[in-house]
Amino acid sequence: MAGNTKRPGATRKAGSKKGMQVGSGGQRRRALEGKGPTPKAEDRTYHPAYKRKVAAEKQAAKSKPTKQRVGLKGAPKGKEVIAGRNSIVEAARAGLPISALYFANGIEHDDRTKELLQYAAENSVPVFETSRGDLDQRSGGLAHQGVLAEAPEYEYHDIDDLLDEATKKGHAPLFVALDGLTDTRNLGAILRSAAAFGVDGVLIPARRSAGMTAAAWKVSAGAAARLPVARVTNMTRALTDLKRAGCFVVGLDAKGATNVADIHLAVDPLVLVIGSEGKGLSRLVRETCDLTAAIPIQSAVESLNAGVATSIALYEIARIRAEAATSG
Repeated sequence: MAGNTKRPGATRKAGSKKGMQVGSGGQRRRALEGKGPTPKAEDRTYHPAYKRKVAAEKQAAKSKPTKQRVGLKGAPKGKEVIAGRNSIVEAARAGLPISALYFANGIEHDDRTKELLQYAAENSVPVFETSRGDLDQRSGGLAHQGVLAEAPEYEYHDIDDLLDEATKKGHAPLFVALDGLTDTRNLGAILRSAAAFGVDGVLIPARRSAGMTAAAWKVSAGAAARLPVARVTNMTRALTDLKRAGCFVVGLDAKGATNVADIHLAVDPLVLVIGSEGKGLSRLVRETCDLTAAIPIQSAVESLNAGVATSIALYEIARIRAEAATSG
């Protein structure tokens, strides 16, 4: 009977209702929407066109300088920066393996820069242009004259190499040993003087001493490329080894026993030892010396710069040797 809600089967039991059923159109709606337009071949990672695009991008990155290399202060790890036109030209002439050249934008070229460009072309050295501000940062404040070079870190020699090379030259070896010199500019100046007066090599300690940095390269005006430098663990032991090899050791000291102009050992195989800027020769090094020599100066002047003192002493040694060769 209509309206009779008590009739069996008129209502469902509580909790048994299944709810509305979704039709097939609703179930397939997302599938019918599709995946959008087909990507370009070069954007599909599995496609050969994508691989060609990636390879082309890598090649382009190699062929152009990256921003992080140009303008950074100092050189990348394992590299050294050489600043200044003369220093770089001398390094290139001496066969130093320069790996990159940096020129300031709008630089005024001269014979030196033209030679460097020619060197770069002949040796496949990459050349980059950058701002002077970037060069200032990269050189660490050195006067670069609009040109910087990047090269591998200096490769130090050992004492045996220095002795062998000096012996081949057929003259009495002459070495300079720096006992704790800490100013890289003094080191550069000494290298320049040493090269000018025929020194066969320079010895420096491995610790608490100036090393072959960009500043030393700059001040040496390229002499560092022509003059071998040995780095020794213990200076006293190194000097003792040189004495066993037949060298005499003369220490430059303000209270030396003789005048540098009268060093009678100058014609023999010789090691000239220069002390640190403040303390001079260390005790053990002084005791190792066969002789100490002084440069006579006015009492009003306390001492000479280490670079200047070395130049004077080397000049006197060169003079004595020249006179001995002439008289002999």
